[in-house]
Amino acid sequence: MTSSPIIAPSILASDFSRLADEVHAIEGAADWVHVDVMDNHFVPNLTLGLPIVQSLRRATNIPFDVHLMITDPDRWAPGYAEAGAYNVTFHAEAADNPVALAKTLRAAGAKAGLAIDRDTPVEPYLELLPYLDTVLIMTIKAGFGGQKFMPEMLDKVRDVRRRISVGHLDIRLEVDGGIAADTIEQAAEAGADAFVAGTAVYGAADPAEAVRKLRALAAERMGNSM
Repeated sequence: MTSSPIIAPSILASDFSRLADEVHAIEGAADWVHVDVMDNHFVPNLTLGLPIVQSLRRATNIPFDVHLMITDPDRWAPGYAEAGAYNVTFHAEAADNPVALAKTLRAAGAKAGLAIDRDTPVEPYLELLPYLDTVLIMTIKAGFGGQKFMPEMLDKVRDVRRRISVGHLDIRLEVDGGIAADTIEQAAEAGADAFVAGTAVYGAADPAEAVRKLRALAAERMGNSM
């Protein structure tokens, strides 16, 4: 890997009453803002939706990395692309036709991502990689913040990284769940190059500095000099 690491703080761990301020706190440090959208159907939790994303998009220039943990992503995902999301990731378990949806998202101006949940094998989706811009491997069970990192999920990261390398594909390999200073190096060594961090950033006294430290740890393990 020669790409620089992407750090994407998850605003799920931020203070929802101060969302714009919380995003401003990581400007100049974070690469993306990770936006967890949950519908209380696909996962048993309810979080941010399209109106909030539309409003927050006007408050910052940081690229939005939208993670849709929802049923019927074919219906809802294009709206997030049209709202200005840089990357829209939907779950393999919820999509009837991932390739068609990826093409729709790209046509709407966004990068297309596919998420693989904790209990889902990655092998059936490896052939879809040429149609994707991002693959998101859950290192926890989708639906709740603050869970403990599961290192056994890194085998999926290694499998995807091998296929990306063999195919010479231009894809970001993202991990989400329990990423912090004591786990990001493991994920980077396994082949991830984009990292979602919630509590590790927004639970820190200085969120921007936390982002910089996470990037340095990942970059060192990826062989980059940052």
